[in-house]
Amino acid sequence: MADHRRQWPITDDLAALRENIQRYAVQAGLTGPRLDDLVIAANEAAINVLEHGGGTGTLAISCDGGVVAVDVADRVGVLRPGSVPGERPGGRTDRGFGLWLMGELCDSVTIDHVPGQSTVRLSMRVDDDPAAGATSLRGAHSG
Repeated sequence: MADHRRQWPITDDLAALRENIQRYAVQAGLTGPRLDDLVIAANEAAINVLEHGGGTGTLAISCDGGVVAVDVADRVGVLRPGSVPGERPGGRTDRGFGLWLMGELCDSVTIDHVPGQSTVRLSMRVDDDPAAGATSLRGAHSG
């Protein structure tokens, strides 16, 4: 698939956003549990924008070199590089589960920060062999 970057505003219509992500990722060659994982992780990132990132942002998706990347940007800039927890947050906290889940589901999660904006990048390799490096809660985590 040639890289045709697509972008959508993040709104309360998360179902439409998930459909757009899924449609693009399928065209890029992502299938099965890895497709599901990317859609779930992107949904979590969009929810974070709505709940903690000022309520407005954008989601952009692209494919380059066999990697589907989803960039979710907010307009507040609270998240910083290193905000993704390496371990599951304890049961007595109500924060950090979404970021942790994104890290578990995707091949990589990075956060870029500039004043007034944080961008979460979710990356997933498009593999022909689902066992080759797959990162999923249903499989082994290589994080």
